[in-house]
Formats: sequence, structure tokens, C-alpha cells
Amino acid sequence: MADSTHWSFPASLQPDAAEVGFDLQRAIDAVVRLSSRVPDDGFTAQMLGTEREGNGVVIRDDGLIVTIGYLITEADAIWISTNDGRVLAGHPLAYDFATGMGLVLPLGKLGVPPLAMGSATLVDVDDDVYVIGHGGRAHALKAEIFARREFAGYWEYLLDFALFTTPPHPEWSGAALLDDEGRLIGIGSLFVQEAEGDDVRKGNMFVPIDVLTPILDDLVRTGSSALPPRPWLGMYASEDDHHLIVGGLAQGGPAERAGMRQGDLIVAVADQRVTTLAELFRSVWRLGPSGTEIPMTLARNGATVPVRVQSADRGDFLRKPSLQ
Repeated sequence: MADSTHWSFPASLQPDAAEVGFDLQRAIDAVVRLSSRVPDDGFTAQMLGTEREGNGVVIRDDGLIVTIGYLITEADAIWISTNDGRVLAGHPLAYDFATGMGLVLPLGKLGVPPLAMGSATLVDVDDDVYVIGHGGRAHALKAEIFARREFAGYWEYLLDFALFTTPPHPEWSGAALLDDEGRLIGIGSLFVQEAEGDDVRKGNMFVPIDVLTPILDDLVRTGSSALPPRPWLGMYASEDDHHLIVGGLAQGGPAERAGMRQGDLIVAVADQRVTTLAELFRSVWRLGPSGTEIPMTLARNGATVPVRVQSADRGDFLRKPSLQ
């Protein structure tokens, strides 16, 4: 288990308890370290690794933790570390593919006060925010929002809006994004680099906490959202000059079984032309739930290639968590 405590932000970048409008120490202590282990034969093991580390945020008095889902998917063991040095086992309670959020339940009394949840809809570009990682004030960062916009990920993932902050936090996975009143408004997902004139702006992408609020009770009660699973194709696509290119295929996934190949251009879904990832995903998802057959038009070596992909539930390809 890697030790990530031997570094710190410069004092000028750390929030000051005397300057913020909330209990800074309480907020810092609500962020825990998560370490997970995934079996070697897990579906996500090759891409995401078998040992994963990041952050989680305590959001309820019973110790319920929200994190970014890729840290815990297929995990058969999770350890939770608090700022006062305690380590407890945890159970991967839920991973919602649509939002990317994950929940962990401590298997014991955590004794960490929860963070109140706010709303990412109440902040905007140039607003001051705070990014909190596990490890005390040294791992807390003053930041600002530089963008608030739609986000599409190549792994068949789409958010109506995400928050982008700068400067970047080096341990962003599952980190807490707080507004100026200390309320949780986002969970860390990615490191990003974007061209801005001759410069490159570096930062982090956060999933807004608002996507979790409507489904939280269902996730806690059943481990999944009440919404039907979306159709999953098992392909990794990218945008290039208004073209959609298949960059990879999940082994044994629906797209591979349908005959799609790496390098194919995606032209249309159900005879509707698509040129962006967002258009592609929305066009697929509006056809029906998982299991729906998805008619697609590809371009390959200058020829038009029609395919019909029998979509699947992504969750059916993953190992399921179990209490032992």
C-alpha cells in the first residue's frame, strides 16, 4: 500500500482556517483514504490495475462514503484510512455506471463526522472552491472553477455538466470539491490538460454531487439505481476533426462480437449521423435499455459497413462484490 503522505502544497495554496467560512478541520477529516484490491481476472484489471488508491468522502453519520466508482469496481477488498491513523475494512456497496459514483460502507464504526452535500448548480466559472484530499491540510488546495460544461468520456460515459478546476490536485481520484461554505459539490474524477492559446491549462474534472442525490437511497438499499441499465457496446471511441474513431474494443464485448474493428469510423446510429461522442451516446441510449439491438453505420477502408450490435448490461461483465 503506497504511502502518499510525504508531500504538501505550498502554504500559499492551502486553505486557512481563519479565512474560510466553515469548519476546515471537520471538512479535512471527512476525507478518507481508500485502498482497493481487484482480482487478476477482473474485467477491469488490465485497464485500471489490481491495486487502486484514492479518496472517499464521508456523507452520513453511519460512515457511508462516496467516491469515484473506478476505484472500487470489482474490488474484493477495501481498506479505509482516517486522518487520525485508523484503518478499517470497507464493503463496495454500489457503483453506478451512468453517474460514475461509487459508495463504500465501513465494516465497523468509522467515527468521522460527515460532510453536508451542496449543489454544483450554485457555482460558476471563476468561483473559488476547495479541493480536499486525504492527508490533512497539507493535501488541501485552494482552487477556482475554470469551466462548467458537458463532458463525454470514451468509455461510454456522459455528464450533462462537469466542473473543471485549477490548479490541479495530484491525487484527484475521489477527492472532495467544496464550495465556499464547505459543502460537498463534486467528486474528483480526472486530470485534464487543455490548450489555451499558446499555453496549456492543467486541472481536474469533478463529477457534480447533484447526479448522486436522486439515486442515493436506491443505491444504498439495492446497490443500483432504479433506472434501467443503459445499453453498453463495449467500445472506446474518440473524436478527431468531426469524425468518431473506434480506438479500442472490450474483449468479448458486444461491439467486438458484432464485428466492429479498431480504426472503424462511426458514421451513424439508426440512420442518424453522429459526429461527437455526446451525440453517439445519446443516440444509442435513446433506442432502449440494455439488450436493445443497436443498428450502426461504419466506414472502413472507404466502404460503408452496416452492423447490428446486440447491446448488453455493462454490469454483467464485472465481478460482483460480496460480504464475507
